[in-house]
Amino acid sequence: MSSPFALGALRRYPDIEAPELTAVDAADRLILDESAAMRAEAATGAGDLVVIGDDYGALTLSAAAEGARGIRVHQDPLLGERALARNATEFGLDGTFTSLPLGAELVRGARVVLLRLPRSLEALDDIAALLAAHAAPDVVVVAGGRIKHMTVAMNDVLARHFSRVDVTHARQKSRVLIARAPQGGGHDPVAACRTHALPGEMVDPGTGTGTGTGTGSITVCAFGGAFAGASIDIGTRFLLENLPARIDAGTGPAIDFACGTGVVGSWLALRHPELQVYASDQSAVAVASAGATAQANGVADRVRVVRDDGLSLRADASASFIALNPPFHTGATVHTGLAGRLFAEAARVLEPGGELWTVWNSHLAYRSQLERIVGPTRQVARGAKFTVTVSTRR
Repeated sequence: MSSPFALGALRRYPDIEAPELTAVDAADRLILDESAAMRAEAATGAGDLVVIGDDYGALTLSAAAEGARGIRVHQDPLLGERALARNATEFGLDGTFTSLPLGAELVRGARVVLLRLPRSLEALDDIAALLAAHAAPDVVVVAGGRIKHMTVAMNDVLARHFSRVDVTHARQKSRVLIARAPQGGGHDPVAACRTHALPGEMVDPGTGTGTGTGTGSITVCAFGGAFAGASIDIGTRFLLENLPARIDAGTGPAIDFACGTGVVGSWLALRHPELQVYASDQSAVAVASAGATAQANGVADRVRVVRDDGLSLRADASASFIALNPPFHTGATVHTGLAGRLFAEAARVLEPGGELWTVWNSHLAYRSQLERIVGPTRQVARGAKFTVTVSTRR
């Protein structure tokens, strides 16, 4: 039996739950209040309402509880998508919405859009351009967030794609921007790509021999909002510089876990033409970016990219090599529980004797966790900010 809808009863599960982590905040409530009249006006047409960036269902399910149907929803994290589905079942609101990728189908003909502002200006630009290209001419975008994560530049991004942008009064350290009158035609999201030099001899796929250059290059592609964009973050670069020269992946693929833009996975495929690579991330924009990175480097036939919570699609003891640069933020909050969850997944998927190569911020001191969860762990390298370790599955 379902429960009556209550905004404060929403859960984050299956994402991490802790007293300091909430499923709804003041920005959600302000977006709902500022959009109430607009949503009521659009309620006659199923599919008129689109929700983008809803963390755990506060926006979508509040609208559904008030009678909205045919809501189209996009959430970048898979855990957010699954939390929304679970919350909908809890409150008897299944079937009131459809989860879709960030694309034309999501926003075509939309009249009201509720948007949690992304922290990335590039991500906001992608969303605003998509809406300008495909939403209804009379669309109203109600975009809100916590003031500490907002900048004046967000107004400028919206103003490039909408003729009118209004700013509401702040409430409980939150604010809403309201955009109307799309202009300029807009466009679908496009990945930005950059080529980077990296140390490490490349192998010619045709001959199987080294190039003798001692360096190589990789093209990194990223859609708006992907971590580090088309650059290579310093933690990933440090991991790449310290990966083993030879990798024996056994019968399974080498795994780029929490792959981000796919730098590690494509680099493994470039350096080791015999390898099949499996890249996994829960972020939709990361998966799209990693696919574009593999394509740009000519290794898409050997790099499989999937959107997954951990490595749930992989069988136990099905890999002998995993590379991991674990995130340590959930939203804007630092939470080390994220890494432990990923370490446990890696341990499950590694076969006995398999190796987990991990880079982590040195101050987080993950070595004891790795020892306990995966197995014997040794330090490979330590720099000013990062440590690379290899853990062997017991």
